[in-house]
Amino acid sequence: MELSDRKEKILDAIIRSYLETGEPVGSRTISKNTDLNLSSATIRNEMSDLEEMGYIIQPHTSAGRIPTDKGYRFYVDNILKDKMSELDEREKKVTEKEDLLIEKVDKVETLLQNMAKVLANNTNYATMVSAPKSQENKIKFVQLSVIDENQLLCTVVSDKNHVVNRIIKTTQQISQEMIVRLNVALNTVLAGLSLEEINLGVISTLTSQAGELEGLVNEVLKTITEAIATEAQMKIYTSGATNIFKYPELSDKERASQLLTTLEEKSQLTELINESDEETGIQVYIGSESPVKSMKDCSVVTATYELEDGFKGTIGIIGPKRMDYEKVVETLRTVKEQLSETFKDDN
Repeated sequence: MELSDRKEKILDAIIRSYLETGEPVGSRTISKNTDLNLSSATIRNEMSDLEEMGYIIQPHTSAGRIPTDKGYRFYVDNILKDKMSELDEREKKVTEKEDLLIEKVDKVETLLQNMAKVLANNTNYATMVSAPKSQENKIKFVQLSVIDENQLLCTVVSDKNHVVNRIIKTTQQISQEMIVRLNVALNTVLAGLSLEEINLGVISTLTSQAGELEGLVNEVLKTITEAIATEAQMKIYTSGATNIFKYPELSDKERASQLLTTLEEKSQLTELINESDEETGIQVYIGSESPVKSMKDCSVVTATYELEDGFKGTIGIIGPKRMDYEKVVETLRTVKEQLSETFKDDN
């Protein structure tokens, strides 16, 4: 059922008041702070309808109402739509405060760590930033070299010119002629392929060409997989985890502990980042929409920045469901653009 204009305005007023105060909102508050010119009784009736429709709830008897996840989702999708369109159309003006986010530094790691800290300070929420990574690493070149009779050096070069060296132990007697033949076979078959493209057909082709070196080929393929996967491992920088204690709805012992652990250990954040990477715009996850279980009582807003050569990274802001969505969305849009430009300038 679509909301009438009046219901939408009342829902908007409830959400905005709750975002600001964190206190349940009553009909008198709506009556005093809006230009609806409706009686408290009429507002109460509309609020009852909104409650039946699942947009707001009454936390306890005689209290005002607070938004549900459905209410927040309506607010983000509809009420914030015009705000987000304005940000798209207007020329992005970088304020002095925002410009501090992207100070020139020698190391990308330092830049991202600094940005996470400044975002946390400016928003009073927890933040995360993932380092840019290639969506699809491909093999450019493979080179096997003899170290001694029991060890080979396997050098793997990706299409991004990232070099990884691994030692392979072997019990076979391998001549230089065998190594040359195997290097030719490996590069003929594997060059230009991603890990996903190394299927059973590719493996079968290589092993058939390897002959008595079939076992070694399997070790080489395992090494290549580990090397490329290592390059693709995600680095995540977080900051502002203790900001969650500023919000009573997140600060009870069990809830806060789970959230702090997630932000410190970071492994669960990869699910959120991988999901966000599929889109290049602003994504808003409210409550149970988040793929991270410990964030079911939070809202998470992410922005994916995209660089040249298919590299992507994610900026995320984690806070209570009553976060200042307008400020967060505007901040992320500005930082996303600045970050992309900074990396492009450095390349």
